[in-house]
Amino acid sequence: MALSTEPTASIFFLRGVEVPPATRSEPTAPEAPPPPSPAVRKPPRSAGQRALPWLVVAVFAYFGARAGIRFWQERQFQLPAGIVSGNGRLEADEIDLATKFAARIAELYVNEGDVVRAGQAVARMDTRDLEAQRQTAEAQVREARRAVDEAQASVAQQGTLVNLATAELERYRQLRAKDFVSEEDLDQRQQTYDGAVAALAAATARSGEAQHALDAARHVVQLYQVNIADDSLRAPRGGRIQYRIANVGEVLAAGGKVFTMLDATSVYMDIYLPTAQAGQIQIGDEARILLDAYPGRPIPAFVSFLASEAQFTPKAVETKSERDKLMFRVKVRIAPEVLQGHEGAVRTGLPGMSYIRVDSTAAWPAFLQPTRRSPPAL
Repeated sequence: MALSTEPTASIFFLRGVEVPPATRSEPTAPEAPPPPSPAVRKPPRSAGQRALPWLVVAVFAYFGARAGIRFWQERQFQLPAGIVSGNGRLEADEIDLATKFAARIAELYVNEGDVVRAGQAVARMDTRDLEAQRQTAEAQVREARRAVDEAQASVAQQGTLVNLATAELERYRQLRAKDFVSEEDLDQRQQTYDGAVAALAAATARSGEAQHALDAARHVVQLYQVNIADDSLRAPRGGRIQYRIANVGEVLAAGGKVFTMLDATSVYMDIYLPTAQAGQIQIGDEARILLDAYPGRPIPAFVSFLASEAQFTPKAVETKSERDKLMFRVKVRIAPEVLQGHEGAVRTGLPGMSYIRVDSTAAWPAFLQPTRRSPPAL
């Protein structure tokens, strides 16, 4: 019997496991690739994220430009030998306008920022009590003047009596010499003369006392006039009112501050220099002040103070190295003739540089040469 070559479709069971029938080996189709996963979309960048690279570039460009400018300035403003420099801030002496006596503020004539002249009235205190006391003193002056008049009249009267007693005494002496009067009559005339002279001396003394009392009363009136004048606060120097501390109607004790002003005649800059440079400086050395706000306007100045002892440099002052910790304070003051007529231009706190010529033969560089233009707003 011929065997069939076709596979038989039979199922064999082996221990309960289903086994597929044997099949012919046929080519199988390739498996399809898995479907592509959907693309992940990135969220759009914000405006700040887009601008961040440009901001970084701008920062680097800014600091690079500053470094370049500083390098150019150092090359441009290179100091010759014989000139030293230091940085600081412009300052001016402060003057407190305060009351001499305890009083109430009656009027204020200026305010903060106003420019005042020397001798200008800035405030007036209530002086009604002083006015009343002055009137009392003036009445005492009038009374003392009448006492002086009376004393002088008494002196004149006693002087007349002395003259009369002198004449009678001389006549009686002549009569006594001729024995026309007795010795007793002559003694009486002598006593009359002595009494008149003593009375004249007493009247003269009373007149002197009355004159002294009159002078004392006049001095009291002058004292009240001075006190009343002192209660009118006046600026001792020309300058600018910096602060107003009290207001109208406030009662201040003696020495109470009303205003603080800047003395426009005393403007300076404190700088700090190391020993090697400070040791070359002398009081009166010529200097220049160059403010950062006005780089092309050097201001003539001179050295007015040099510390005798070194001190730690303030943090506000830049030093060239960390080893320059002990420095000498040098005060560079603007020449008064430069400030004359520019009281209203004085401003403090402006940073800048001070240049000091320690060698009189050294020439000022071009950027420190004085100009004909008026001084800047200080």
